[in-house]
Amino acid sequence: MSLEGKRIALLESRMSSELAALVQRQGGKPYCVPAVRESPLDCADAVTSFIDHLQERRLTMVVFQTGVGAKALLREAENLRRREELITLLSGVVTVCRGPKPTAVLKQNGIPISAAAREPYTTRELLEKLSALEPRDKGIGVIHYGERNTVLTDALRLGGARVEELCLYEWLLPEDLSSLRNLIEDLIGGHVDAIAFTNQIQIRHLFQVAASAGREQRLAHALNRNVVVASVGPTCTATLGEFGIAPAVEPSHPKMGPLIYALSEFHNWP
Repeated sequence: MSLEGKRIALLESRMSSELAALVQRQGGKPYCVPAVRESPLDCADAVTSFIDHLQERRLTMVVFQTGVGAKALLREAENLRRREELITLLSGVVTVCRGPKPTAVLKQNGIPISAAAREPYTTRELLEKLSALEPRDKGIGVIHYGERNTVLTDALRLGGARVEELCLYEWLLPEDLSSLRNLIEDLIGGHVDAIAFTNQIQIRHLFQVAASAGREQRLAHALNRNVVVASVGPTCTATLGEFGIAPAVEPSHPKMGPLIYALSEFHNWP
């Protein structure tokens, strides 16, 4: 099986070209419309406090949820001329990674990884791993992704941990929404064969733009009837469910390669 010239909408931003190449390898035609803009936050003071608290042993565990967050922390430490100090301090505490992307960043910088969540790398698996590390009465630094993971931090605090949150960037809509608006019309009009979601915020942004144009219900109808919806994993699938969408494709491993391969193996095209 292959994608046989089918038009596949992709909303990925950072890995857009890589995802498009995967689609092309399967014979598909990528339709790339980035739905998310990652905007750095002014976080010099917060990172200074974070490093100070590591130095003072007020934090003895650090949770990395994304590779982007890990890179942003190291970059800000470099700006503060404290990068090597940060790496040394992180090497002396318990480090926990949510998935392979933060794991790769830490390994690239010589920072030992104490524990990692199992697949499919959702908050549930992360909390499962953290629970085994007995977080009660410990100071835990949580490096967020583009928004606060309140499910994670609330659970840690409820379990008796002292949580320090660090937000280094935020997810925003693209500055120019015309491409997203055109994609919505193409989805509604039946000009797209499939759409692949690799992040929950892509879904929310797509429906936010649709709602602003009064097209939310028409979009939901199209995704349920006329378009094959592919979700990278359980977190995206749950967010799709909030909008009444049941994806037709979800890979066994929550990664881009398996996602596109699973889509290429799909048989029941509209």
